[in-house]
Amino acid sequence: QERLVESGGGLVQPGGSLRLSCAASGFTVSTYGMSWSRQAPGKEREQVASITMFGRTNYADSVKGRFTISRDNAQNTVYLQMNNLKPEDTAVYYCKAASSLYTYWGQGTQVTVSS
Repeated sequence: QERLVESGGGLVQPGGSLRLSCAASGFTVSTYGMSWSRQAPGKEREQVASITMFGRTNYADSVKGRFTISRDNAQNTVYLQMNNLKPEDTAVYYCKAASSLYTYWGQGTQVTVSS
């Protein structure tokens, strides 16, 4: 059964860092386009970072230069390194896998940036 499980969220002070993990099972992340999205209370879900099957990355302007998406094929896991976090980064972060046929979402992990 295909599954995505996010972890690594938590409470961090402004300027701090977190690394989110997205562990996949039931399929191979290197054969899917993988991405991270976030949803803050009262706002629509927005994609913040993505990585293609070929390793090409793309970032939302709001996180460019601060967030880095990466993939470990041996661990079948995708990561989101988040540096210099700001209060406006507070949201539930979701991992997504997408192919031409299927789309899978994780359950989300909460990130709170506050002093």
